[in-house]
Amino acid sequence: MKRLFYLVASLLFMYKAVVFTTGCAQIIPPTGGPRDSLPPVLLGALPKDSTTGFNAKRIILAFDEYVQLEKAQEEIIVSPVPKVMPVIEARLREVSILIKDTLEENTTYSIDFGKSLKDLNEGNPFKNFTYVFSTGSYIDSGNLSGKVVIAETGKVDTTIVAMLHRNFEDSAVAKEKPRYYTRLDSLGRFTFKNIAPGQYHLFALKDVGGQKMYMRGSDLFAFYDSIITVGADTGAIRPVLFAFTEYADEKKSGVGGGRAAPAAKSNAPKKEKKLGYTTNLESNQQDLLSDLVFTFSDSLVEFNEDKFHFSDTLFNPVQGYTLSGDTTGRVIRMQYPWQEGQEFKIILEKDIVKDSAGVELAKADTITFKTKKKADYGTLKIRAGNLDTSQHVVFLFLKGDKVEKAYPVTGKELNFELFHTGDYDIRILYDRNRNGKWDTGNYWEKLQPEKVISTSKKYTIRANWDNEITIELPASPPQDVMK
Repeated sequence: MKRLFYLVASLLFMYKAVVFTTGCAQIIPPTGGPRDSLPPVLLGALPKDSTTGFNAKRIILAFDEYVQLEKAQEEIIVSPVPKVMPVIEARLREVSILIKDTLEENTTYSIDFGKSLKDLNEGNPFKNFTYVFSTGSYIDSGNLSGKVVIAETGKVDTTIVAMLHRNFEDSAVAKEKPRYYTRLDSLGRFTFKNIAPGQYHLFALKDVGGQKMYMRGSDLFAFYDSIITVGADTGAIRPVLFAFTEYADEKKSGVGGGRAAPAAKSNAPKKEKKLGYTTNLESNQQDLLSDLVFTFSDSLVEFNEDKFHFSDTLFNPVQGYTLSGDTTGRVIRMQYPWQEGQEFKIILEKDIVKDSAGVELAKADTITFKTKKKADYGTLKIRAGNLDTSQHVVFLFLKGDKVEKAYPVTGKELNFELFHTGDYDIRILYDRNRNGKWDTGNYWEKLQPEKVISTSKKYTIRANWDNEITIELPASPPQDVMK
């Protein structure tokens, strides 16, 4: 028995020894030092930065570590804009700039690398690095700062570029590249540096095609009304441009805007065409604040009101409604003074409508619905502080990017017995022509867009609740010069 005890004890001792010895001998991989977060350091340039009397064909920039260029075509800006862009390459610890264009005499050039220049290992960007040189005897020191705002929203778009033109013909912005251009920062501000003194036209453009030319009315674009003189005191002038699109985005057919390829022929039997429709009812409930809208699948050439039957649930005819169509021929709108808790039926006879091919509804249809309750809405009181009625202010209520409601502000309080619930962005529109909506601009007619300010706040309208909002209005509409 003792021998068995000693044997078990010996085995336990050996097990512990092996376990603890193995634990002590475990290899822990090295954690390494802290992550490199420093950008590359410029050790020197040949020719050196800010050289005058420049006549070289190649520039070499030397750094303290291996470097790379990312999105060079998007990020690097050469000013004045050359006809032929230089070839810029990163090789180990150097960046080589091969000048391909013929340089102008007595001209200051700058190469702004944006965020393109980074170290090779960690990708730390060498921000705001600009190499400058002059073919003349001095470096131009002219500068111009300003801001670009999207007129319809009061917000900014950092993909827009600001541009300076020396050609004062209206068509120059559509036919030739600018003399200078620069990008916007996160607040929509721009700064031109090292530009020659003189007079310029100032524009801004969302340059979708990369041409730096205003070629489509669907592109975001802005223009400054006055000629700007750049000189020693230009820093006091900080223009604000209001960007707009003249019209909605153009729809293109086929690749590159050409004709669409012909559809492949099919031997499958053609389906019989049917004329359908949808309504704006929500779960078979009618909004108390809206019309009942029928949207058909094709434009109508015939609509017979005698075949439209509006009744209560016992099929007793209801009077007092009106029907009207829109310019597309696809929409029929029904207006009626809806009250809460009502129930109705609408019967559409089969031949109530026809499209251009003579197609009718597939069959007669009956729609049964009821109106919403007042408790589904909230009441709303808006107090407008600092109101100047001569500025023709309109409050725009938006959900997402869609304007749901627009209300002219004619007094210090706006009261709504019923208001749709949800989260809203409220914008302040200065309604120049008093038509109750935002109007775009037109460069060719020298018409600036109407201006909008975003309150930069979400407002929640709750159901069955007395909602109150206070909005302090600015003393004046947005100006075209920064204070």
